[in-house]
Amino acid sequence: MIDLKKTEETTLIDSEVREKKNKSNKSLLLGLILIALLGTWGYIIWDKNNTKALIAQKDNTISATASQRDELQKELEDATIRYDIIKTSNTKKDSIIDVKDQDIQIKKKKINSLLAKTNATQSELDQVKMLIASLNTDIEGYKSQILILEGQKVELTKANQSLSTQRDNIQKGFDSSLEELKNRDETINIGSTLHASNFSIVAIDEKGNGKLKETTNAKKADKLRINFDLDENMITPSGAKKLYIIIKDPSGKVITTQESDKFITQDNSFLDYTQQMDINYTKNQRQTVSFDWKSGGNFIIGDYKIEVYNNGFKIGQGIRQLKKGGFLG
Repeated sequence: MIDLKKTEETTLIDSEVREKKNKSNKSLLLGLILIALLGTWGYIIWDKNNTKALIAQKDNTISATASQRDELQKELEDATIRYDIIKTSNTKKDSIIDVKDQDIQIKKKKINSLLAKTNATQSELDQVKMLIASLNTDIEGYKSQILILEGQKVELTKANQSLSTQRDNIQKGFDSSLEELKNRDETINIGSTLHASNFSIVAIDEKGNGKLKETTNAKKADKLRINFDLDENMITPSGAKKLYIIIKDPSGKVITTQESDKFITQDNSFLDYTQQMDINYTKNQRQTVSFDWKSGGNFIIGDYKIEVYNNGFKIGQGIRQLKKGGFLG
């Protein structure tokens, strides 16, 4: 026969065991959940802190990059200012300067392009730094070349001044020599100029029968017979000599055959002349010149003045007075 009391006790014990086991399982599950929650919260807190650190690091990186870019921009501006000053002071260029100028402009353009990037990388900023260093080197080379050119310009200026001084001295010497030659030529010209003397001027009355008779009557005069001597001259060489004869009527007017009859004097003025004569002169010998001159119209009362020129100088003159006729004409 089954012991009911023992069975109930056994059942009761199993129930208690199961209940304790269930409580233990619940406690374990609760602990695991709590641990999971704590882990989750810890991860969230760690991730949040890590994110803040990354953001802070990124901000610091951006800030450092911006600061570095600003510094590089300032260096570029300083280099540009120095370059502009050098260019402004440069008054002379050559092919070397032009090439350096082109290189500098290319590098400046590249630098500005990199600095204009909002999210420029450190590598690009390092490249900018290298380009600016190279730019400064180019600017110093540009400056050195200009100094060399300026030095050459100074030396060239000195050389030009020296050459100018030499040229002026040579020109002065040449002018002085030319003046001496001119004076000597003038002296020789003056010394070789002939001299006329012993003027004889008579009015001639040509009769119908061919006879000639001297007269002082203006109405009867048909021509003037002019004679004068060319004196001895040891300087004048033998050969053809040109004489200009000026005959002035009593009013002082030069009697000419045409308006173009002019010659130039030693003072560079032009004079009308009445007649030109070419004579063959023999050195250091006196010789007589004689010729007749007929007026284109009637002679008038008054003094007729005859002047003779050679080498632009007046070498002699004579006067013939023609009078009014007597009671019988």
